[in-house]
Amino acid sequence: MQDLNEQLGRACQQDQQRTIAGREARIGVAIEAEQGHLLPLPREGFDLAEVSFPRVDGTGCVRVRTNFSSVPVRAGTPVEARVYPAHVELWHEGACVARHDRCYRRQQQILDLEHYLEVLEQKPGALAGSKPLEQWRKLGRWPASYDRFWEELMRRQGKQGGTRQMIGLLQLGKVKGYAGLARALESALAAGCSDEAAVRYLLTVEGEKRPATEAVEVGWLDRYQRPRPVMKEYDELLAAEVAR
Repeated sequence: MQDLNEQLGRACQQDQQRTIAGREARIGVAIEAEQGHLLPLPREGFDLAEVSFPRVDGTGCVRVRTNFSSVPVRAGTPVEARVYPAHVELWHEGACVARHDRCYRRQQQILDLEHYLEVLEQKPGALAGSKPLEQWRKLGRWPASYDRFWEELMRRQGKQGGTRQMIGLLQLGKVKGYAGLARALESALAAGCSDEAAVRYLLTVEGEKRPATEAVEVGWLDRYQRPRPVMKEYDELLAAEVAR
């Protein structure tokens, strides 16, 4: 590629010595004269996206060209869709609220599970068979630790309660990061723990630096040791009361 660029550069320089038919000056001289009449480059670049303004439908999606992409915006709301060669951005009120990889197939649904967590929290039974979860699995965004912890939650809390707690953890992962959530779940499982509060704690303290604590000698506390009380006489009183 570098050799080709060098060849093109030499060819352009040679061409500047050529004179176009009907002209007096060479191409190189004409280029220099023209540069003084050109406008300066714009200070700000321009967006190369294809822009449209679709409206969110009842499934939480907008139609972008021939496909449907999820967006976490109320149904009926118009949003700005920016189509780039490699991805699609969806904007609302000056903020990018969703970003999907570009799909060049037709009539496809591109769904992000993150956009449906609030709805699924009200209907947790719909999570297991949902298409957003299926797409997360195909993309590798649903590691095995999620399933193992989810199963433990359902075993302890029941299907509805366990699934609702799992959805709550996913919402926390949306804030703290899903990689951190996966690490917290794996740590909890390794410790034999399947409690939602423990995972929340692990996510909260992850990355925090704790001051080192020195061991403290507590042998001097032995002076406060006392023999355990004898309850024999009290038990005899209870027995006598029962016998009446």
